[in-house]
Amino acid sequence: MIRVQEHDFDPGQELERLTADNHTIGGVCSFIGLVRDFAGDEKISAMTLEHYPGMTEKQLEAIEKEAHARWPLDGTLIIHRFGRLEPGERIVFVAAASAHREAAFEACHFLIDWLKTKAPFWKKESAPTGDHWVEAKASDDDATKRWDQ
Repeated sequence: MIRVQEHDFDPGQELERLTADNHTIGGVCSFIGLVRDFAGDEKISAMTLEHYPGMTEKQLEAIEKEAHARWPLDGTLIIHRFGRLEPGERIVFVAAASAHREAAFEACHFLIDWLKTKAPFWKKESAPTGDHWVEAKASDDDATKRWDQ
């Protein structure tokens, strides 16, 4: 399941929906990304995420499909927010459910790594020195390479 939305989400309710009435699931691994109040040495007051509706969902579906091709999953969930977010707010929620924990852990890690580098979102940070767009990080690309096969 994929959702790109402006409003917040409740992780407990989302996990309940993901696992409801599915008793083949043996474990769920999830990740929640939060807005930090810093970037490097700079204090951040907000982050704004922009995307192209339609194109973003299509890419997230491709990422989800790849996870299902790699691991025996009973369900996945990707929720990504857009708009202006302040420190402490939730940005992203990823969950992978499987009969076995290893598949759930690996798929969750894969999903968040690929989201960081392949999902078409543009991030602008607001700081006392002004607003600036955030460039892609080499460390995120390196993390994603471990999944190349």
